Amino acid sequence: MGEMLDVPPPDYSHRISIVLVRPQFDGNIGAVARSMKNFGITDLRIVGREPEWSEEVRNRAKHAQSVLDDAKFFSDIESAVYDSSLVVGTSGKREKGSKISFRHFLEPEDLPEMLEDLEGNISIVFGPEGKGLLNSELRICDLLMTIPTWPGYPIMNLSHAVTIICYAWYRKNSSKTRISNNSNLLSPELKNVLRTEIIKLSEIIPTIEFRRSGIEETLHRVIMRGLPKDDEIHRLLGVIHTTNIAFEYFVNNPEIWEEIISNNN
Repeated sequence: MGEMLDVPPPDYSHRISIVLVRPQFDGNIGAVARSMKNFGITDLRIVGREPEWSEEVRNRAKHAQSVLDDAKFFSDIESAVYDSSLVVGTSGKREKGSKISFRHFLEPEDLPEMLEDLEGNISIVFGPEGKGLLNSELRICDLLMTIPTWPGYPIMNLSHAVTIICYAWYRKNSSKTRISNNSNLLSPELKNVLRTEIIKLSEIIPTIEFRRSGIEETLHRVIMRGLPKDDEIHRLLGVIHTTNIAFEYFVNNPEIWEEIISNNN
């Protein structure tokens, strides 16, 4: 009962990493490792914790000791997702009102569906128990995901949340035979170039100061939700880069910008 069988891992196994940010409870870490192994995911990454496992972690992991043995440790999220084409942040906090503009959530089954025939590494990031990921940490992520729960008690246990999301990948993978179209997600390098150009645009565009972070985050998330290809991003980068040059010119020549605004009003 509970024995390991000699079967090949699912084809998504090499693509997905589970990133735990400052996990607090040893039992949860072990349970996460076990759930990952249950669904063929083995790449566990830990942010902000010493690289030592307690007896409780080991005991809760059961037959997933290899997941713990191969786990990687990092000081920050950026380092933990260095090789990922897509970074997905998770949260159970679903704000209402004006804050909702920054939190357009996918559900667990959405992501495997969107990425069905695309290649590229994916990191799924989970925050610490209780508080979850900070807003500053969610802004690092390309997409956001939440698990629909009863609003009277919406925040799930960490290991349970990991289990549901891992199951969604396995369920999609095993439900039908997939035919690859040899498409890829953005390379991490190109995605970083895109983020840099968007940040520059949000910093230089003439607007009210408090809107800049919203411009940056909205542009990045809207573009990434479309899962653009490299050639599409290269064309888009050309547009953004040219726009940045134009706005830089206006910053250095404010009287021209004022004239344009006056003529359009």
